[in-house]
Amino acid sequence: MAGDPELQRRLQHVYWIGGGSGAGKTTVARRLAERYGLRYCGTDESMQDHARRTTAAEAPLLHQFIGMSMDERWVDRSPATMYETFHWFHGEGFHLIVEDLLAMPPGQGIVVEGFRLLPSLVAPLLADRSRAVWLLPTPDFRAFAIDNRAKTPTGPPGFVHRTSDPERAGRNIAERDRYFVERLRIETRELGLQAITVDAAGENESVDHVAEHFGLA
Repeated sequence: MAGDPELQRRLQHVYWIGGGSGAGKTTVARRLAERYGLRYCGTDESMQDHARRTTAAEAPLLHQFIGMSMDERWVDRSPATMYETFHWFHGEGFHLIVEDLLAMPPGQGIVVEGFRLLPSLVAPLLADRSRAVWLLPTPDFRAFAIDNRAKTPTGPPGFVHRTSDPERAGRNIAERDRYFVERLRIETRELGLQAITVDAAGENESVDHVAEHFGLA
């Protein structure tokens, strides 16, 4: 897939970590940033800001989602419909991630992470394909990671508890995310990009694998 050589040059100091929810992307990225003196950029943290910076014409699925109730988002629709219409899975707002990266000082390497880093959108930005990796959690590992977060909360209960049926919402989201991980597996394979399956091996091993792939180790 051809990209813009000038944009590739301006982003050549960026390391990209995409993947499914619960794969440990944030932990891996933060540890790499600390170990190798990189700037950390988490794209989950910018979702609200990016939503405000889009119009309904630019991001129609996002603005439809904003207008829904919590039950309409997470309970009433099938996981397949949720997957097919989820705005971030369609790359809405991705250009704002790129804008944010370009606005950062270029003198320091950046490790950016988040599920919004879709292989088909990142690939044209890569001058060196070893600068991107996708972490794909097994269903058991994702369930473990989510359960572990619930046992050590750092804030108020998750958004599923703002629905009328948190258990069903959780099941729907888990199934939706299973579809997404399978899509990432197919896309990375078709585009010749690196994907790492994350299981019970542990976060330290994931950090080491990603560092080796990036050529940092």
